[in-house]
Amino acid sequence: MAQSTRVVVIGGGIGGLTAAAALHQRGCRVTVLERARSLEPVGAGISLAPNSLRALDVIGIGDEIRDLAAWAGDGGLRTPSGRWLSRSSAEAAARRFGGPLVLLHRATLIKRLAALLPPDAVRTAAAATLADPGDAGRPARVSTPDGELEADLVVGADGIHSAVRRALFPGHPGPVYSGFTTWRVVIPVPGAEFASHETWGRGRVWGTHPLKDGRVYAYAAALAPAGQRAPDDEKAELLRRYGDWHDPIPAVLAAARPEDVLRHDVHHIADPLPAFHRGRAALLGDAAHAMPPTLGQGGNQAIEDAIVLAHHCDGLAAYTAARLPRTTAITRQAVKSARLNMASSRAVRAVRDTAIAALSKAGPALFLRSFDGIADWRPPHGPYAAGKNGKAPAGNPWSRQPIEESTP
Repeated sequence: MAQSTRVVVIGGGIGGLTAAAALHQRGCRVTVLERARSLEPVGAGISLAPNSLRALDVIGIGDEIRDLAAWAGDGGLRTPSGRWLSRSSAEAAARRFGGPLVLLHRATLIKRLAALLPPDAVRTAAAATLADPGDAGRPARVSTPDGELEADLVVGADGIHSAVRRALFPGHPGPVYSGFTTWRVVIPVPGAEFASHETWGRGRVWGTHPLKDGRVYAYAAALAPAGQRAPDDEKAELLRRYGDWHDPIPAVLAAARPEDVLRHDVHHIADPLPAFHRGRAALLGDAAHAMPPTLGQGGNQAIEDAIVLAHHCDGLAAYTAARLPRTTAITRQAVKSARLNMASSRAVRAVRDTAIAALSKAGPALFLRSFDGIADWRPPHGPYAAGKNGKAPAGNPWSRQPIEESTP
């Protein structure tokens, strides 16, 4: 691909930076426009499943991320009293899906992705709007406070409330409220030793996971009206909702300060978009298919999108064809999962817990079946690091073909 190929990525999150790195490796001149003053994300962890780690192998950092991450080893699912409903096996998951599930801070991944780009490729404090998606006869145009940029490809990676999506598909209803809110915290918890776990209560969920740097990543979710906030602070709200749950939850709450706690309502795109592209512009990640976090696949699917987009950037219709059916199916599965683990009915919870316990006794392989077709995904072409040592191949793995405009 010629160095004259111009790509503008709107959004400097995980999906946008992965796309930028992959397109840069294809030989494009890439500019990333991030409206925030820094690429440093808010404090939260991210779990990376074998599917996204294989995607990161394509751009040569899969093994590095595996080494940096805390491995989500044996753990499982618990009740608020502490009783184990199921125990997970990291070895069984790795055997079934061809690799581990790892956990790391989002900032770690962002930093490593940004390091793959030229120093002048990323512009922060750079708000941008798609002025024209372009077509076969003209480039796309992006407006910024410093002037207008022309591009052979614009990547809309600007999140769940994407302005690029609205510009491409103004008639689409956009995201809807998923019915629950979430809290997240990444903090040191002195003396805490525990297995990674998620706990399901009545319309409430809690997860606690150790990070490799010694900190703890904890998250919570609860059914709540959209826009509701604590009358005092969100740490106090967590204490009210989860303070009497099993260890180490009280220790995590005791170690957290009110300012450490992040709260966000959850939204998802219930009506799939007609396409993930129009003209010379393409969408990825939450901008294209925001989903509830119940499968832990939001960031993973954004990484997949980025690699597939770089592979198909010479024909964006092929990108839509590859990604829209898969992400639509995973979004629907995540919505169904949210209904299950956020169940408030006592009868539904009793049936759910009994079924989970029975599946767990039958063996971890049965419980892992829900991730068949998700975690075992592989990038659309070789070469990539799928061998025993997982090393990225030498040289540029990308075919060298020009970008062409395509329409849905």
